[in-house]
Amino acid sequence: MAARADRYPVELVDLRSVAAKRLEGLLADETKHWREELHWDFAPAAELVRQYVGTSSLNGFALVERTFSVSVVGYGYYVCEGNKALIGDLYVARHSASRENEYLLLNALLDELRRTPSVVRVECQLMMLQNGTERTPVPQGFPGAETLRSFGRHFMAASISDWHAPPALPAGFDVVPWNDVWQDETARLIAASYHQHIDSEINDQYRTPSGARRFVTNIVQYPGCGRFFAPGSLAVVDRASRSLAGLCLASIVSRGVGHITQICVAPQAQGKGLGRELLRRSIEALALGGCGEVGLTVTASNAPAVKLYESMGFRKVRSFSANVWDWS
Repeated sequence: MAARADRYPVELVDLRSVAAKRLEGLLADETKHWREELHWDFAPAAELVRQYVGTSSLNGFALVERTFSVSVVGYGYYVCEGNKALIGDLYVARHSASRENEYLLLNALLDELRRTPSVVRVECQLMMLQNGTERTPVPQGFPGAETLRSFGRHFMAASISDWHAPPALPAGFDVVPWNDVWQDETARLIAASYHQHIDSEINDQYRTPSGARRFVTNIVQYPGCGRFFAPGSLAVVDRASRSLAGLCLASIVSRGVGHITQICVAPQAQGKGLGRELLRRSIEALALGGCGEVGLTVTASNAPAVKLYESMGFRKVRSFSANVWDWS
């Protein structure tokens, strides 16, 4: 049950004024929440938060309760990239996760970003927001509703301990290990695959090769989507043109749990079963790597992808929302 917003007096403070040690209890609760609900080890991401908070270099707010002592019960931060800002995380401890408290933090972040002259677009996908917009209509009073576009998303998972699927690679294609020397070609493939796709409305990095390259770099180098798992990261090559026709990137998010961070197929190669085969082989590699479970995220309105994943044993674990505010 959500806590009453007026249980204790709450106050917003600049996150840069908060000592990292004051976040320990909150980060422990967030780490436990991710582990219990998504089987995901949030500890590496929490450690990055500690490091940046410790150097007063993380822009955002903390939510504190003032009782006999001061307790940090929530935080949210953002990063800016050109004319776009990304709300990297917003979390309120479960005992205090009321609508009022979550909206208080989110409103503060949006208000500050509105006052930032260069920012005209804000994106966020907050999987642990307890009072999000994954259900329609948008809840009354949701921050920035007048400029909000909200997209339902699913976190799906499948058990792979006893998972089997027959191979089905079409003639004329080869599946090979993905290599980071292909980052430029991968970026072009992602931009082409997501042209006029719903996911390019959610994440504008998909719209251009330069943006897609930053997206791939983040997957490979940083822990936000887990530890990059090279054996399960594959590409499919068109034998005639020697060009990339599809790719599937994988990571490890906790002991025994894998995650599909990206899967896409070039427009001219879609409908041939390449996506299914890439996913099958990536799951096989994850199983060989000791994983008994694999997860992924998908936009709810992407019916063909949802149908594919369900046919391969994936089931919805949690719904959340991808939110975009556009002030241009």
